Amino acid sequence: MDHDLVAEVRAAGVRLVAVTKGQPVGAALEAVAAGVVDLGENYARDLLDKARQVPGARWHYLGAVQRRKVRSLAPHVAVWQSVARAEEGEAIAGATPGATVLVQVNVSGLPARNGCHWDELDALVAALRTHDLDVQGLMCVATPGEERAQFRRLAAAAASLGLRELSMGMSGDWRVAVEEGATTVRLGSALFGPRPDPLDLRR
Repeated sequence: MDHDLVAEVRAAGVRLVAVTKGQPVGAALEAVAAGVVDLGENYARDLLDKARQVPGARWHYLGAVQRRKVRSLAPHVAVWQSVARAEEGEAIAGATPGATVLVQVNVSGLPARNGCHWDELDALVAALRTHDLDVQGLMCVATPGEERAQFRRLAAAAASLGLRELSMGMSGDWRVAVEEGATTVRLGSALFGPRPDPLDLRR
């Protein structure tokens, strides 16, 4: 784990979510031991597995929300960062009233990316606010080469909606995200190095 990078992020005054996707349980344990308790996972099975083995972690769910898996995840997830539809928020509120959620925006417009489209954002936030949810902010995954403009647009959208949290910036672009107003950055490979081969994890 890159402790110098942890110190740099802390000095920037933003929350660090250590993304343990594809990493062994040991990486999550090392992060918590270093005081990085906010951990992120993209897959329900991996989050559930690590949550049982990593005491003291505060889990952020980063993957596309599947309603059938919400109830099993709900006891372990502190922040749902990737809500993209009102139905997902309704399922989360039903399983964990008052849950903290962020709305993921598909800033690239690419159909394969998770997130709501820009023209759906205001209505989605309004719909989520009708449920028993703590809608705190927005999240995005930026397009390489277009990061600054997309981060700036997301920050403006959050401000117009009265949302204070901005989860934007990953290993390759987090410094730009901070310059554009990020309150949370999500770092995986920059902290832990490349993901191990899945065969190595089973040995």
